[in-house]
Amino acid sequence: MVFGLPEIDDRYHVWRVPLVGKNQHGRVGEIVIDAQTSLICENKTTSKEILEERLLRKRGRKKKRSKNNEQYKVSALRNTIACGDAEDILQQLPEESIDLVFTSPPYYNARPEYTEYITYEEYLLKIRKVIQLCHRVLNEGRFFVMNVSPVLIRRASRNESSKRIAVPFDIHRLFIEEGFDFIDDIIWEKPEGAGWATGRGRRFAADRNPLQYKAVPVTEYVLVYRKRTDRLIDWNIRAHPKQELVQASRIADGYETTNIWRIKPAHDKKHPAVFPEELATKVIAYYSFVDDVVLDPFAGVGTVGQVATKLDRRFVLIEINPEYAREICQRAKKWLGKKEVQDVFLIDCPPISVDDMLL
Repeated sequence: MVFGLPEIDDRYHVWRVPLVGKNQHGRVGEIVIDAQTSLICENKTTSKEILEERLLRKRGRKKKRSKNNEQYKVSALRNTIACGDAEDILQQLPEESIDLVFTSPPYYNARPEYTEYITYEEYLLKIRKVIQLCHRVLNEGRFFVMNVSPVLIRRASRNESSKRIAVPFDIHRLFIEEGFDFIDDIIWEKPEGAGWATGRGRRFAADRNPLQYKAVPVTEYVLVYRKRTDRLIDWNIRAHPKQELVQASRIADGYETTNIWRIKPAHDKKHPAVFPEELATKVIAYYSFVDDVVLDPFAGVGTVGQVATKLDRRFVLIEINPEYAREICQRAKKWLGKKEVQDVFLIDCPPISVDDMLL
């Protein structure tokens, strides 16, 4: 094959590079490249099977994929803590080695503790790259759950207005474009009074003038997506090679029956924005099996790893801040104990000392 003349597809922000057979006229397929990240869009690129069929002019019926006989992929990853940019670390993980992604990305310019992005578009580009790379490592038909909320950009002076950016709706578009199907929008509702710290609504409470009304935010979104596949969810359940783990993962009475979850926010001296354990527990229990591998590409101080351990799952935690990564390693001693913590795979993290642990 040779490469044809690349074309820009402005609608989807991609480059389409034709593949032309040397001894044939016309294209036999194409490579699709994300124009913003320069990564190949594997789910939109012509598959190697189709290319082979067209180049060799194979005839006859296509062999139908046997959904029942195809083997379910079980991850061999062990508990992992990585210090570095999720973009870099995710490229080191094996393909389809993760069973659930659950994360909350850094806020866009909401607090000084987080990385400052020059523009909102740059922030979305970063999130897109992580979603794209998670698609590669996520097992077939498995879930990516993201906790995200609109952010308030405070005004710089009295002559300016504050701005509220609808981050969840922009991120939804990224998921759909990167090969995920939308499953659920769960509303995490916090107790009354939780949103007053933003200052939103105080002006109206004082003056009661029309047009000044602003609702106090007490909710966040827990957006649920499934990696696009032609298989039903039932296949992920029935084809699992260890049905005893499927049975052990069954949800007990008292589960959430609606998409409104009332959960108190959590606080941690070491990190300004942590997952409530209750939220992580529900997500991991509802969207994974026992012994599955749960990934958090923006791990913070490792709440996802802590809850995954409690629920007998494995974890992969990626954190760019060295201070937080060290904190995860320290806390992992309590989650795992002396024997198991020595088996944790570390990427660019100092060895975990077990000398100070009780025997």
